[in-house]
Amino acid sequence: MDRSEAERILRALEVFAATGRGDVKALQGELKGRYRLRIGKWRLFFALDQPAIVLVIGIDNRGQAY
Repeated sequence: MDRSEAERILRALEVFAATGRGDVKALQGELKGRYRLRIGKWRLFFALDQPAIVLVIGIDNRGQAY
């Protein structure tokens, strides 16, 4: 991942944390309670540890994430 992509992911995460906006989907099955934030070809997986805390679990590109 290059620097510009990393900055884009960080900005998208900051927007989600501040506003709740973003392409977010709740995961199901064994991953229940976790979420996916789609940022272009990247997928950021996270959990809401507490109401104000987003715990990032992983980041992967679309082809490798699933």
